[in-house]
Amino acid sequence: MKMRIICAAAMLAAGGGHALADEGDKKSFDYTDIFNLEYATGARLTPDGKSVVYERRSMDIMTDSSRTNIWQVGLDGSGHKPVLSGKDSYRMPRFSPDGSRMAYVSAVEGKSQVYVRWLESGDTARVTDLQFSPGALAWSPDGKMIAFTMFVPTSAKPLFNLPAKPKGASWAGPAKVVDQVTYRADGAGYLPRGFTHVFVVPADGGTPRQITSGEFHHNGPLSWSADGSALFVSANRNEDWQLNPFGTEIYRVNVADGAYTALTDRDGPDAAPELSPDGKRIAYLGFDDTKMSNQINRLNVMNTDGSGKSVVTAELDRSINGFQWAPDGKGLYYSYDDQGKTLVAYATLSGGGRVLTDALGGTTLGRPYTSGDFRVADDGRVIFTLSRPDRPADLAVVNRIGRVDVLTDLNSDVLGHKAMASVEEVKLAASTDSRALQFWLAKPADFDASKKYPLILEIHGGPHTAYGPHFSAEVQMYVAKGYMVLYGNPRGSTSYGNDFANTIHHNYPSNDYDDLMDAVDEVIKTGAVNTDEMYVTGGSGGGVLTAWIVGKTDRFRAAVVAKPVINWASFVLTADFSPFFTKYWFPDMPWNAPDHYWARSPLSLVGNVKTPTMLLTGEVDYRTPMSETEQYYQALKLQKVDSVMVRIPGSGHGIAAKPSNLAQKIGNILAWFEKHGPEKAEKADEGDDAEG
Repeated sequence: MKMRIICAAAMLAAGGGHALADEGDKKSFDYTDIFNLEYATGARLTPDGKSVVYERRSMDIMTDSSRTNIWQVGLDGSGHKPVLSGKDSYRMPRFSPDGSRMAYVSAVEGKSQVYVRWLESGDTARVTDLQFSPGALAWSPDGKMIAFTMFVPTSAKPLFNLPAKPKGASWAGPAKVVDQVTYRADGAGYLPRGFTHVFVVPADGGTPRQITSGEFHHNGPLSWSADGSALFVSANRNEDWQLNPFGTEIYRVNVADGAYTALTDRDGPDAAPELSPDGKRIAYLGFDDTKMSNQINRLNVMNTDGSGKSVVTAELDRSINGFQWAPDGKGLYYSYDDQGKTLVAYATLSGGGRVLTDALGGTTLGRPYTSGDFRVADDGRVIFTLSRPDRPADLAVVNRIGRVDVLTDLNSDVLGHKAMASVEEVKLAASTDSRALQFWLAKPADFDASKKYPLILEIHGGPHTAYGPHFSAEVQMYVAKGYMVLYGNPRGSTSYGNDFANTIHHNYPSNDYDDLMDAVDEVIKTGAVNTDEMYVTGGSGGGVLTAWIVGKTDRFRAAVVAKPVINWASFVLTADFSPFFTKYWFPDMPWNAPDHYWARSPLSLVGNVKTPTMLLTGEVDYRTPMSETEQYYQALKLQKVDSVMVRIPGSGHGIAAKPSNLAQKIGNILAWFEKHGPEKAEKADEGDDAEG
């Protein structure tokens, strides 16, 4: 799976390292290790119930991308072996109802197609010839059909046609006319005209047939009715769907003629339908839209005709991430975030339940966000992605009495001989209102309580997301270079309830700044921090707060503002999800409430900034567009603030999507902090004295 890096020519520049770190120490986490990381996700039980297949994701140093292969391992940890492995990607394994075949998606022959593998013989057939990538595979109950989603392009009639050009002439080409509200998306670029629809194709190959219709998007996951006559899908089929992002409903779509029946109808989204084992009920996710910036996604159940709706998690003040019916249909397993961790719990339909594990995570490599997925075996055991602060996700299984067995060991070959950072919890009360706050402090493996260490404050994005005691290549690298790293969850973060998250509703940034400063002060009390060597960085929402911080205080030696929002008015009119941001993050449009937008814009504080500040953003970021970074950079230069702009090539908002870009991000941040460390400052002062 991994291509080991053994030649000096392949080594990346260190990008700065603190004096406390030994850059020649081979036992420290280093930039090249990023290219060798792997993690497990997407587990599915094999038909005999004794093993799981899963997506084994690794980095490809030659293509600077991730690769997904399908592997198998027994629930007792034995028989770890490849099912479909190689330089190409294989993903989305789905077993047929009779257990004889496995469908999957691969671009091994060029474009992504649906394939079916006969498990007994190992024979494989390509069953589609598609122009666009398929998603959300779902077998029909009789195993004869496979449903999937796919983008279908449409064309627009041009407003104007150029006259015929002379033979041999070279013209610029026709103008591109845009009339969609959302015309570009981060990670996808400028969007082609068209819609995502649902198709069915014979499982032994044939011509796909489009089931859904209309100028609307239809989303997975897909679920078949028990008799195979219909599919349950989620779609926003409202006339104003472009301006109403939470308008999705659950529909029953007849496979024979594409007739629609709406099963839900409320002001708020409904999605992810899954049929119960007895075929009588549908579980799904959704909520009543309150127009708050953070809303709790609840687990719901209804009859297949849309009657008898009830909320399974009505008493849980946490948002549901994912779910699965219990094999006996008497309850549901579901995951949610709580206090920086991701849990799996079980609830019966009649009430009551229990938590099985709080150890999910490890599927985000860059920063320590909550993450993870799970699958339930017939005997109630739960297979899940295991979170550890020093490793990306492995697969583990927990039984009914809570015993956890680890099934895979994907990174010990790379990290087992490394001195990885340790992570400890930091709890405190907010100075503004005594709210309980939770942070974590990452320390070097050889931490010495008699020494003082430089400190990096690292701030998460969102703002409605959460950090936790999970693996992070960025945190591990900072610690390997001699820093302690403080990170955590100020108000506005998820996993502490709706009230905690919505304390920043129409009020961001605000007292979240105070929470961050309180956390820094709390760590300083330990005596382990060199208060003359404190630095701050954060990305996206964390970039917003980093820019806000340097506009409010000079206590940090240097700052890196990554992929920020600087001016809320310009952001909501250039970001990819303008209908959402204007509707849920602000009380009105920017031209109707200019003072509100400006009061929360870091640009309003730029006149106060004295901290040396780096701006770092992907060049094709359409979530927090490069124009935000450019505004702040120019403003800092006009203020004569020591500043630099770093533009990550080919990167959208998710810089960690390419391993080299993740390494560049970390390296440039460390180089900036090193440049403005006290030793460099002393040398600069000595140089000034000599000149004098």
